[in-house]
Amino acid sequence: MQFREARQCVIDKVAAARPRCAIEVVPLDQADGRVLAEALEADRDYPAVARSMRDGFAVRSEDLPGRLRVTGEVRAGEEFAGEVGRGEAVEIMTGAPVPRGADVVIMIERVLREGDWVAAPAAPPGQFINPQGSEARQGERVLEAGQRIGFAEIALLATAGQATVRVNRRPRVAVLPTGDELVEVSERPLSYQVRNSNAHSLAAQIRGAGGIPEILPVARDASASIRTLIERGLAADLLLISGGVSAGKYDLVEPVLAALGAEFYFDRVLIRPGQPLVFGRVREKFFFGLPGNPASTMVTFQVFARAAVELLAGEREPRLPLALARLTADFHHKTGLTRFLPARLSADGTEVTPLAWHGSGDIPALARASAFLVAGAERETWNAGDLIEVLA
Repeated sequence: MQFREARQCVIDKVAAARPRCAIEVVPLDQADGRVLAEALEADRDYPAVARSMRDGFAVRSEDLPGRLRVTGEVRAGEEFAGEVGRGEAVEIMTGAPVPRGADVVIMIERVLREGDWVAAPAAPPGQFINPQGSEARQGERVLEAGQRIGFAEIALLATAGQATVRVNRRPRVAVLPTGDELVEVSERPLSYQVRNSNAHSLAAQIRGAGGIPEILPVARDASASIRTLIERGLAADLLLISGGVSAGKYDLVEPVLAALGAEFYFDRVLIRPGQPLVFGRVREKFFFGLPGNPASTMVTFQVFARAAVELLAGEREPRLPLALARLTADFHHKTGLTRFLPARLSADGTEVTPLAWHGSGDIPALARASAFLVAGAERETWNAGDLIEVLA
């Protein structure tokens, strides 16, 4: 199964079967990164009155071009008590309400002022005026339920007077690392052991996707240990199992899941790293069996499992942040598999440089990377300057 087909399978299965999210009420300043539980409607017109978009003079377009008498000024946060009459101008600041009678604002840089008089050029009606209700009308839906809240959404919620926000409960995601070779981060590993980095990198990715990670003890390469901890992990909303899903003698995750009655939607995706990826459902809970090498774990979470976390958090449309950038060097690979390789994006995101690495266990190379270069399965060669997909 190609990666886009597999990702769509995840989205379709989880979207169709996810339970309704519980709702929490949080202070506005704690809503960043959460998923909105209900739509937001504008509580009034925005802007509530026509406002000036520039510092300058509010005038009547029919008096232009012409020499106009300045009759007052209006600043942001106040109203002009009078009206702009024939041959008159009111000095106005950015954001101030446009006085009655005026239908155009002339930038201060475009006028010549002499005492109480200004000479102003011709201008069309409406120039530099933000009309009442042009951004949103009272009662208009401005945010949708299922929308992830970022800084712009925070600003809109604050503008609409939402001191508290109704958000979806964050899903609990159990992380089950497997393998006899794993030791805790605080331990000194022997030469044939490795520290349990995957559980902690997955926890970081889960938090970034809007979930709450729950790291389980390491399951050893024995069916009883794996089964006990899988059953414990199924108390969460989603189970991520790291390792034990390849074709080796001690890769026991799939047989244990099968014995528990699991339904498998796929157990292989045509990508590298991460080909032996497992996705399915058991006891009404979705699970992923992620390959155990660090790059495989990171890539398969980002491309597949992240979408499941976002859907379980109530998001409407999980998004895969793929973009195009220009290669700084020639690149080639074998066709047949889509490859996700560590790379560095330029500061402006327009150029990408593949990094040298030593396979999917090379954590230092992953830490040096700022993106994954995505080499499509059908194409073999790219030249420097060609556009190629990147996963940032």
